[in-house]
Amino acid sequence: MIDTRTAPYALAIIRIALGVMFIAHALLKYVVFTMPGFAGFLGQIGLPAFLAWPIFLAELLGGVALVVGFQARWVSVALLPVLLGAFYVHSGNGWLFTAANGGWEYPAFLVLASVAHILGGDGAFALKPSSLPLGQAERPMVAAE
Repeated sequence: MIDTRTAPYALAIIRIALGVMFIAHALLKYVVFTMPGFAGFLGQIGLPAFLAWPIFLAELLGGVALVVGFQARWVSVALLPVLLGAFYVHSGNGWLFTAANGGWEYPAFLVLASVAHILGGDGAFALKPSSLPLGQAERPMVAAE
């Protein structure tokens, strides 16, 4: 059952929380790890170091787009490879985020939260809502008003 009165706010919370998370992780890379440090990390795990800046910019600009709700469903689609990459990087570290070098539970949760956002929509307060051509579905069950 979907409560049509509160669902737009729930979706906005998911969208904004994802955006804040992306901005925080972008700033972590820039301020704490530094871009040369992040590029070095990518090289250590077998990824091209030149991906440091594109990943940083995708997280920062994508995070801002999510927070303000600018074509945010498309942004979540575009950022899925970044999250799947983080999942891959942490997949060998164990489940919990407290594992050495961080586990894969958090990246997995973020992938699922992004998919929920993509499927659910931008929610309330979106600057420029987006729509995806997901096909015509039957009318969902909605809570009694």
